[in-house]
Amino acid sequence: MFAKLIGNDHIKTVLRRMIDKDRVPHSFLFAGEEGIGKKQFALELAKSFICQKPQNSEACDKCHSCKRADRFAFPKSDDRDDHKKVIFSEFPDIGQVIAYNKNILVDAIRDLEKEANFRPYEAKGRFFIIDEADKMNDAASNALLKTLEEPAPTTYLFLITSRPDALLQTIHSRCQTLRFAPVAAREIEDHLLETKKFSPDDAELLSLLSNGSIGHALTLDLAKFRELRDAMLKVLQSLLIENNRAYLLKTAEELSDTKNKDNYELSLDILQTLIHDIWKIKLEADEFTIVNRDYKTQIKLLAEKADAKRLAKWLAEIEEMRQLFAVNLNKKIATDALFMQMASS
Repeated sequence: MFAKLIGNDHIKTVLRRMIDKDRVPHSFLFAGEEGIGKKQFALELAKSFICQKPQNSEACDKCHSCKRADRFAFPKSDDRDDHKKVIFSEFPDIGQVIAYNKNILVDAIRDLEKEANFRPYEAKGRFFIIDEADKMNDAASNALLKTLEEPAPTTYLFLITSRPDALLQTIHSRCQTLRFAPVAAREIEDHLLETKKFSPDDAELLSLLSNGSIGHALTLDLAKFRELRDAMLKVLQSLLIENNRAYLLKTAEELSDTKNKDNYELSLDILQTLIHDIWKIKLEADEFTIVNRDYKTQIKLLAEKADAKRLAKWLAEIEEMRQLFAVNLNKKIATDALFMQMASS
């Protein structure tokens, strides 16, 4: 049922119209930011074909077929061989291809090509989801083209991607593209409260940090976030109030330590978000636009000591450093230099 999915009501309308008119394309490209529900939309569309008791052409989500459709046994991340084939759900006409490390293996696409030519076992069609389709290399992409060019009349393909520009133009031209928008913060907050797993304060904070991604909101570790945020707030206090360069160098060393490598990017994200919030207060923007509303008092205090041009320069410097990481820049040296540059600017 599309109604249970969060956001993108315009996509729901389009898909319902296609189902009602029996004009569902055989090749879809679902494009949009990570974690906004693209794959769930594809699954719901597939389930509308297999449901035993459809309601207004949509899946009931209660029958035996619907329940089996959602159950996948995905291979372990280091099992290369099992990533060389289509992974089917408990319903034998719905399968997925997923990446092994950072690549979709050409063997998996060749297996999809073979499976796509089989007649359905139980349903009116066979449905194949290629998750993170942008991770196909040229060999995998070219292997897929034949299936896209000559799909079996009962085969439906869904390419899911957050980087549509990384796909070959020949793939684009053979798919109908639907572009998904980020989910509104209020919708994410309401959904989190409905799960009854989050306090109102946590639900609000997660919705603001999600960047429109319901997946990100559900997986973010708030305890770790708050710990890292306190450290980044201290960095800004050292820059704007205390001029404590010793603390800046100490923090740079801790951030780039191997044991903290999994938190490095998140720490930079948090630092940028805090600077953005200070900037908004400095420019007298609506306080409703602030992400870290629970730290509004601290942010206002920092804004009193900040200069808007300096804040803008800091954001540019952080972004420039992130781009240099693509050429294997040493994080320790780069973070030391960044914090000293921010202190001097």
